[in-house]
Amino acid sequence: MKERKILEFYSKESKQGPIPFLLLTVAAAAVLGVLFALGADSNASAICIVTLIYVICAAVALFWGFCSQVRYNPYSYNTIFYFGFALFILSVVPTLILTLSYMAQYPEMNNLYTVISVILYSARNYTFYLAPVILVFSVALCISNISLIRHEGKSLVNFLGIILSFLLVGGWIFLFTIDFAVSGSQTEVMIHDIVTNLLVAAYLYFECMLIGTAVAYFITARYQPKKDIDFVIILGCALRKDGTPTPLLQSRIDRALRLFREQKEKTGKELVFVTSGGQGSDEVVSESESMKNYLIEQGIPETQILMENRSVNTLENMRFSYEIIKKTNPNANIAFSTNNYHVFRSGFFASCAGMRAVGIGAKTKWYFWPNAAVREFVGLLTKQIVRQAIILGLTTAFFVALTLIYYLSI
Repeated sequence: MKERKILEFYSKESKQGPIPFLLLTVAAAAVLGVLFALGADSNASAICIVTLIYVICAAVALFWGFCSQVRYNPYSYNTIFYFGFALFILSVVPTLILTLSYMAQYPEMNNLYTVISVILYSARNYTFYLAPVILVFSVALCISNISLIRHEGKSLVNFLGIILSFLLVGGWIFLFTIDFAVSGSQTEVMIHDIVTNLLVAAYLYFECMLIGTAVAYFITARYQPKKDIDFVIILGCALRKDGTPTPLLQSRIDRALRLFREQKEKTGKELVFVTSGGQGSDEVVSESESMKNYLIEQGIPETQILMENRSVNTLENMRFSYEIIKKTNPNANIAFSTNNYHVFRSGFFASCAGMRAVGIGAKTKWYFWPNAAVREFVGLLTKQIVRQAIILGLTTAFFVALTLIYYLSI
């Protein structure tokens, strides 16, 4: 019953943003449909005003959904989507206001063609606005990756950051180039623009998701839980050959120890550690046992440590640890400790396991976490591939359809 209520809670809170956004979209579409039926060109100013009102309300609805999601369950794809697309929608507001001003001053601009142009070019304008940010981000990512390769060696995984950087910058250059490389009949130009706007929409989608992910990572990695935690789950990772924790794993344990000491000092309440991680084929002991031994060396009594040594991935870490915790205290306040780049995705898996928990992030070497965060980003996108495909499909379909309407209005 408790698990079902938790799952219902997550389902309910995930509706905080989509419902107002969808209702606004339906209402705006209905009003615009009436204005189109009454005469698109004669009602161009009204169409622009309705579009402006919709864009402002949609941005507010998505930001409100983002704040609600962060408050109740920040470890959700909605957190990424709300912020990323709210920022893009908000960027259209100044252009629409400027367009309304021009339409009032110059009667020849008072037509449907002008309004559609603003919306159609909003995606590529946004990519150009963010070009300096993307360039700085890509350069920084390359620098951190080069340092990572120098410290950790060459491997495909260690090149992910460099690959993403080249895709971001190369994609922008390609879109900028293809935007001007066109000539021929109106039909040929229209086909060119359809293809261009489809690619721009796809680039916009991944740009919004990347920005949303960065913000979500920043918020969840820096979160400081209330000092009323009953259990802290320490997520395992690879061990040294002698079975002792690697620096990466040790940082997770030390972060959990810090929470233990801060809470005890502030409230007097002692939490219980749950060491979570099975034994790999190349490990002499389980990750759980290795963490337990380290905690005991740090002065933690064995009675305050629970072992979960069956899991082989993060989802199982959460699921099996939660099973152990529920047997002791079904209503426990739970935290989990992992590295800063891994907090958001781990929180998502906690939700999948039906567990309400807050994450605490351990610091990672500056050259390691950017590439690791890229891996997490790729993992997030591929985890719900159908959902991502639907959102991407709707985004690209919108701009392709708008291109067709644009040429029909000429």
